[in-house]
Amino acid sequence: MAIQHTQVVVVGGGLAGLTQAAALAGGAVDVVIVDRESRAAHADETYDGRTTAVALGTRRILEAAGVWERVADEASPILDIRITDADRPVFLHFDHQEVGDEPFGHIVDNRLLRVRQFELLDELPTVRHLAPAAVTALERDAGGVTVRLDNGDALRAQLVIGADGRHSFVRKSADIGVFGWQYNQTAIVTAMAHEMPHDGVALEHFRAHGPFAVLPLNDAEDGTHRSSVVWSERRDLVGRYMALSDEAFGAELQARVGDWLGQVRPLGRRFAYPLGVQLAKRYIADRVALIGEAAHVMHPIAGQGLNVGLRDAAAIAELAIEASRLGMDVGEWPLLQRFERMRRADNLMMIAATDGLLRLFSNAVPPVRWAREFGLTAVGQLPPLKKFFMRHAMGTGGLVPRFGR
Repeated sequence: MAIQHTQVVVVGGGLAGLTQAAALAGGAVDVVIVDRESRAAHADETYDGRTTAVALGTRRILEAAGVWERVADEASPILDIRITDADRPVFLHFDHQEVGDEPFGHIVDNRLLRVRQFELLDELPTVRHLAPAAVTALERDAGGVTVRLDNGDALRAQLVIGADGRHSFVRKSADIGVFGWQYNQTAIVTAMAHEMPHDGVALEHFRAHGPFAVLPLNDAEDGTHRSSVVWSERRDLVGRYMALSDEAFGAELQARVGDWLGQVRPLGRRFAYPLGVQLAKRYIADRVALIGEAAHVMHPIAGQGLNVGLRDAAAIAELAIEASRLGMDVGEWPLLQRFERMRRADNLMMIAATDGLLRLFSNAVPPVRWAREFGLTAVGQLPPLKKFFMRHAMGTGGLVPRFGR
């Protein structure tokens, strides 16, 4: 049995885990990332059909980690955000120029972002990527943690970071419980072509069964105008929509999009993701920290799930790099406590905000509908309040890790 020594082991090869490894390695921290899936599986078009709304603050994290420059040309800027309610004309319009010259964020294909991260990791001398490989046991003691792998090898580290998703092995091994709930909604994720350019506009259309979002993508090489669709629908109806022919599904899209993009038609595969909330009762244990969906899962209503996960990665990278440069143990308990204090309140606030928005807008009761229309109108007419919401949507409000400034 071979034992490799490192400072940090990151378990999980998703977008949060890969960003975490890149951020640490960029700060000269020795890191090994353990990924259950092969790179070929991650790069396959059938693996993940989602796109990510990378907020401005998150873009700065990716810039600091060395990732953004590799995807910038293929990311579509969000210049305007329009929020509409049911079939009524009242809507809230956010223009990025009201808070500066930077876009609110960019829409990036998850698969593309993951492939570019792999390319970056290959160039960083202090990171090793083990894939496919699975963790079978964590053995923690006062001096560090031993991570046992399914091939019989082992890693010895000061800290293990669990970035292995909502069913996290690291979290379970550290005996950290979770609480949460499921929504009666599933997200249908796909792409569509449309006749008219989107002009950098993102639309969030609140409907009784769940929000329907249209997110701008770059035009295809042949000039086809494209957008991503995240359609939250009642669970018992999703199977019927997933089984429709392209022509029938396109008609359903057209009915929901309206005519502002002209004629629309579906592109590529459809993916379905059940929606719910999950929060780890703690983010840390001895020699263990949780980030991303290992720590928290939320509704995609505001497109903030990955953004808050990357803020987790930025926070622990900031602390670990500082400790490493001072010759300290990067898995010491005071460091982990600082990380949890930095991140838990932000994540709780975001979960509460997304859950509250969902319950407020997925509701056809007339008094509730009138109240939210009044609220949308009020936000639109009060510039300080409007800018407050815009800055938080951009990921530049509140406590921002140094990587995101």
